Amino acid sequence: MTQAFDIEALAWDKQGGLLPAIVQDAATLRVLMLGYMNREALAATLASGRVTFFSRSKGRLWTKGESSGHVLELVGLETDCDADTLLLQARPQGPTCHLQRASCFPAAPGDGLAELDALIQTRERERPAGSYTTKLFTDGVRRIAQKVGEEGVETALAAVAQDEDALLGEAADLLYHLAVLLRARGLSLADARRVLETRRG
Repeated sequence: MTQAFDIEALAWDKQGGLLPAIVQDAATLRVLMLGYMNREALAATLASGRVTFFSRSKGRLWTKGESSGHVLELVGLETDCDADTLLLQARPQGPTCHLQRASCFPAAPGDGLAELDALIQTRERERPAGSYTTKLFTDGVRRIAQKVGEEGVETALAAVAQDEDALLGEAADLLYHLAVLLRARGLSLADARRVLETRRG
C-alpha cells in the first residue's frame, strides 16, 4: 500500500467498533472471505502488509495464516460509500478457507482467464515433469510463437467452416497458447488487458 489511508475517517461507531472486511483475490477478483476489523486490526494490516482481523471468537487480533502460513498479502484497500465496510484485495499464499479451498465461498465467481494465467505462471516457475506447459517453456519463445500462429489459423478456419463448439475449442487453445507466450516474454494476460482498457471508447 503506497497510498495513505485515514483510519479515523471510517464509521467505527455504527457497529460497535468493528467493520466487515471483504477480501478479494487481487488477480482473479474471487471473493475469498469475510472478516471483521477494528482500528487496531486495520492499522496492523496497513503496517505489515498482511491482512489482520479482529477475531470475535478469540477476542484478539488475528493475522490470517498465522498458524497455517496461508497469509493474505495486502494489495489494495477501499471503503464503501458509507465508510462502514472495507474491501481488501490481496494475494493469497495458499488456500484461504480452513477446509483447504481457495475461497470460503466455494462457488464464488472469479476471472477464469486470470486463474489460467496464474496457473501458467506456476508451471513456468516449478516446471513439473510431464506437463505440456513445461514442454512449451522448455522449447522456447520461437516454438511457442509458432503454436500461437497455428492456433490462430485453426481458430480462423473454424470460424468460417465449422460449428460453434469447434470455434470455441480452437479459441480456447489460442488463448492458452497466447498466455504461455506472454509469460515466456515476462508478460501476462493482465498486461494485455491493461492495454485494452486504455483503448476503451
